[in-house]
Amino acid sequence: MKEIRITATTTEGTVKQIQEVLGGEIQERWGEYILTINNKNAFGKITFINFEWGGNLLEYNITFFDDITLIMDTSMFNPIHFVYTLEGHSLHRFQLEDKKRKLDQFQPIIITSKDGGYNYGYFEKNVKTYINLIQISRKEFITKRLNDASVLNKKLYEIFHDKQHENTFAYFGSYNLKLSNLIKRLNAIKEKGMIRILMKEGIIYQILSEHMKQHNKDVEKQKEYDTDLTKKEIRLIRRLATKIAKNVAEDYNVEEMALDLGITQAKLQEGFKLLFSRTVIEYLRHVRLEEARDLLNNTDYNISQVVYSIGFSSRSYFSKIFKRKYGMSPSEFLKNKKEAAIKVS
Repeated sequence: MKEIRITATTTEGTVKQIQEVLGGEIQERWGEYILTINNKNAFGKITFINFEWGGNLLEYNITFFDDITLIMDTSMFNPIHFVYTLEGHSLHRFQLEDKKRKLDQFQPIIITSKDGGYNYGYFEKNVKTYINLIQISRKEFITKRLNDASVLNKKLYEIFHDKQHENTFAYFGSYNLKLSNLIKRLNAIKEKGMIRILMKEGIIYQILSEHMKQHNKDVEKQKEYDTDLTKKEIRLIRRLATKIAKNVAEDYNVEEMALDLGITQAKLQEGFKLLFSRTVIEYLRHVRLEEARDLLNNTDYNISQVVYSIGFSSRSYFSKIFKRKYGMSPSEFLKNKKEAAIKVS
């Protein structure tokens, strides 16, 4: 196991202290820094960008070849962390806690701690991990962007205005696939120079907004939604949802899924409504359509190939629900894509 102690007061300093332990090279272009590692310690990249409004982006797209413990001193640099994992997982705990919290795939997470304490992050060896982390210096963010934090719910409002950093806060939210799509857009940007940074900054605002909206939704849901589901059952349902999102073409059956999890169909449906505000079938249809849109946008598949790839058997039914969700048919989507490519070229 390797320990990396972070005492830096900036994101740039944080990555440099990681480099001191793991090696690799840092390259900078227009304020975007990339630490590339390809050695016995790790393989992948850590990217970071600082913004003048009190925010910064830190992304881990990396596989560590040893168990890593990241120990962050929060006595000087104590931001609010907005975390989202696209791939893999990690663990977190505050200094005065014994229990580690798992940072699951597709789960929006907001964390901050007291001044003078430590944050502990744990990364398992040989696990490909892709984490999007936006850090906010609350005082700068509210001052420079003139944000009215009072529009947030009470708990988040208190965190943003906790200028003395007197409280710890940890929110582990319901699964959110919209954040996944935003982060994919963030990393699909091909432009270079200042335009690239400005485009990234715009999407980062959208990611922050989605984190906060999800937090508000979950707070309201807790007020109005009482459930008999145990934490273990909710965890099993989350794993099933992740499996579905990764393997959309499989032939899923609600009865069989409930039997596999060892719960009733009613509890399975209740869990999906609690976590995703959708029934199991609605969730399955949603992730299939999102996958279809990605295939149409990023591959040369024709519509029939896409229909097959996402597990549908009827092209006409696919076209109908695609248009209902996105406001255009798959054919119109492909036509717009081709026209845009012609205009660009």
